[in-house]
Amino acid sequence: MAKTPKNLIDRDLIRELSALLDETGLSEIEIEQDGARVRVARGTIATPAVAVAPLHTIATPAQAGPVDAAALDPAKHPGLVVSPMVGTAYAAPEPGAKQFIEVGSKVKAGDTLLIVEAMKTMNQIPAPRGGTVIQILFEDGQPIEFGEPLVIIE
Repeated sequence: MAKTPKNLIDRDLIRELSALLDETGLSEIEIEQDGARVRVARGTIATPAVAVAPLHTIATPAQAGPVDAAALDPAKHPGLVVSPMVGTAYAAPEPGAKQFIEVGSKVKAGDTLLIVEAMKTMNQIPAPRGGTVIQILFEDGQPIEFGEPLVIIE
């Protein structure tokens, strides 16, 4: 009869790695020491990818002719404003109030574009630069993710 080790699993290491996942926001971590490999992954539910379609657009003279695919991709636009956090996007300071911006609005650097509610805190999202709002890529009250495209300023 071959002897098997009583406990091959280092539970303290797994707890430390789990805490590290929580601290860093990573979805998985793997380490290898002395030939033993430990991988800890956070359970996630797979969701289908959804294409982001602009909700509001303004036709510009540059769009009158043929346009290459990079120009249509909001993620590649130099005036793209992305969400700095996970939360709920609001277009106005309170329900029924006038929206902060609309397509065609002129904004200055620092003007409030929208509010993101995260953990019961209302966070104003400022315009990183001045210009004209050409696309609004979120709906009022929509849940948003970190890095999600919100507005394009040209």
